[in-house]
Amino acid sequence: MIQTVPKSFFIRAYLRASSDEQDAQRARSTLDQFAHERGFSICNYYVENESGARLDRPELFRLLSDSRPHDILLIEDVDRLSRLIGIDWEKLKKLIREREVRVVAVNVPTTWQHLTPQQIEFDARMFSAINDMLLDMLAAIARRDYEQRRQRQAQGIEKAKAAGKYRGRQPNLEKYAAINRLLTSGSSWSVVQKTVGCSRSTISKAIQFAEAGAIDQRQL
Repeated sequence: MIQTVPKSFFIRAYLRASSDEQDAQRARSTLDQFAHERGFSICNYYVENESGARLDRPELFRLLSDSRPHDILLIEDVDRLSRLIGIDWEKLKKLIREREVRVVAVNVPTTWQHLTPQQIEFDARMFSAINDMLLDMLAAIARRDYEQRRQRQAQGIEKAKAAGKYRGRQPNLEKYAAINRLLTSGSSWSVVQKTVGCSRSTISKAIQFAEAGAIDQRQL
């Protein structure tokens, strides 16, 4: 028997940016407007700067852990949720199904039906099948775009190296210093991520730079 969304459920917004330079909060106004126009409020925002190609994303898993059956996982675009390889996408889908969480993407109108409390069983089954197909397709496209972009970047780097113009990505020592100051003061990695707006890999790099003496101690 198809379960429909009850009248009482929570909407949890997931905001992800793949790099420190991007602002994961950019989509917040879009999600707020989307929910407001439909008479809903977002109960919580889960913000992180991690690549969508990684399955291990602390804020995404915290959202799923906080969710109860029929809660809504609200995203702006499917690529915010996944740029995963096939096997990892299946793992994530399995976890979402086990938690009985409904995915609503602003750019996929057929998913909006999850916000409708009452549905005829046939309609619910039909939309469920359509949404599964669309999410799989869009997740595959997001992964393909990710791989193509990385391939173009690698080609660009090789071309720059051949021309003697490649210097590599320069570290942001000011950000690294801020990260290490927070860590030295006793802040957890999660607090540092939210305060500075960075990924866990950036924190690791900042620690490595500090340990190597690459950061002026007067900055810490």
